[in-house]
Amino acid sequence: MHLMYQLRSGHYYLYDMRDAPNAITGERPYRLKTELVAIAFDRITGRVHQHGPPTRINSWAMGAQRRLRMAGDWEAADRLVVVSGPLPEEEINKCLRVQGYCRWMLMRLASMPHGKLNAHRNAGRSSWQRRESSQQRRAA
Repeated sequence: MHLMYQLRSGHYYLYDMRDAPNAITGERPYRLKTELVAIAFDRITGRVHQHGPPTRINSWAMGAQRRLRMAGDWEAADRLVVVSGPLPEEEINKCLRVQGYCRWMLMRLASMPHGKLNAHRNAGRSSWQRRESSQQRRAA
């Protein structure tokens, strides 16, 4: 998938990486800007159905569940899960990139760090420093 979220200034920006960067600024145009991100997915398969602002995704999920139940597919309606909040941008992007990753994220949701606080804490550190500190935490 060519979509990618990036957390900047407390907002999540959705970019389509197929879009060419601006010749003057070098930045790609963003498709969406939101304070929180929601992901609707199948609890069993981990397949992503929708992602975006929580109000739109929750509304879509309630309508989808209602249509599935009216069609008699109660099991599929119960498998539809919506996760929203300030999620770490790496986790959101893995959900979009890796098929089935959302079900693994759902199992770790309670122990997952706050997405926006984690971004501020790591902002002044390089990627190798973040990787090294995460390896040290795992070893401890």
